[in-house]
Amino acid sequence: MAAVSIRNLDEGVRERLRIRAAAHGRSMEAEIREILVEAVSEPDESNGLFVTLLDRFGSVGGVELDLPARTTPVRSPDLSA
Repeated sequence: MAAVSIRNLDEGVRERLRIRAAAHGRSMEAEIREILVEAVSEPDESNGLFVTLLDRFGSVGGVELDLPARTTPVRSPDLSA
């Protein structure tokens, strides 16, 4: 396996990497490895938009809406045209 060194990395970038790694429960090295793998993955390796959005925003949770009760019966669509 290859080793890579990154010189002149901005301190702010390093700090954000540290925070991101901690949020994902990984070391900085593992987090950087995951970022690089994701960055160079082929489009067909993607799980799709829905899975990507769910991965990114799933921890935020859902929204509960108070929907009013339906007052009129459901109608079938007119497909005669």
